[in-house]
Amino acid sequence: MNAELEYTVMQHRAVELRQAAAEQRRVREAANGRRSERRNRSVFAKFLSS
Repeated sequence: MNAELEYTVMQHRAVELRQAAAEQRRVREAANGRRSERRNRSVFAKFLSS
């Protein structure tokens, strides 16, 4: 394969990997946020019910 084409393919793959990593990070942060919200709500619910 010619060098310019290999370089272009590598750049495209790197962009795809960065996008996938960013998406995974967003999913993890969203899951962590929901989990902490649930925990906070349950603490508040316990406080309000006592």
